[in-house]
Amino acid sequence: MGHMDKRSVTLSEELAQTIDEAVATGEYASSSDVISDALRQWKERRDLNGYSVEELRRLVQEGIDSGPGQFVSMDEIIAEAHRRAEHAKKAS
Repeated sequence: MGHMDKRSVTLSEELAQTIDEAVATGEYASSSDVISDALRQWKERRDLNGYSVEELRRLVQEGIDSGPGQFVSMDEIIAEAHRRAEHAKKAS
């Protein structure tokens, strides 16, 4: 393994307990392994998403500039689904 850089982090009690449980059950050999795995997964997810901070800021601003969103209730979504299903039945 290459150079290892030691870091110190502060965790909430809940996260610390979750890490301790993962080690106690044998899922991981150490708390360091839990943190390393979590960071690897975070990095993979971040790399896959591929957005830079600047791109995310631009996208957020684009959303803000587009104006207020439209609220659609679940009842309206279900009604539209039924309408489309009926239309598809009649078309076939």
